[in-house]
Amino acid sequence: MWGCAMRTIVELLENEEAVTSVEYAVVLGMILMAVFGAIGSLGDQAGGMWGGIQNNLKDVGFIK
Repeated sequence: MWGCAMRTIVELLENEEAVTSVEYAVVLGMILMAVFGAIGSLGDQAGGMWGGIQNNLKDVGFIK
């Protein structure tokens, strides 16, 4: 099992097109992690903003 996997990995590393594909996949993964991190951060900030608005509306009696 491991022999087949190692043989496949070696073949991919020897093939320049496969190496380029792997490099692109790694770069894409890093970009996606950055995007998801930014979205998560902005989502938390937006949630806090809407929570503050809701509290203000409750304070003035606009909502219960």
